[in-house]
Amino acid sequence: NIYMMGESSRKGPIDLTPGMTILQAIGGAGLTDNANTKKIYILRDENGKRLKIPVHYKEALKGNIQFDIPLKAGDTIVVP
Repeated sequence: NIYMMGESSRKGPIDLTPGMTILQAIGGAGLTDNANTKKIYILRDENGKRLKIPVHYKEALKGNIQFDIPLKAGDTIVVP
């Protein structure tokens, strides 16, 4: 699973499909009208540390593949 928090239309756990990216997860969960797309980030636990990975949502939407981050099990997507 991955988890959606904040200004997402669908909060809570979401099934992680193979190769799922940040855009696919946000597209499936939806955003509220109050979502601040400039401040979306991913919380990821890796090697005993919690990482805060900024999401460049508008760049990803433009088709810039380097910004469409692949997700990992346990990731939490925070949409302020």
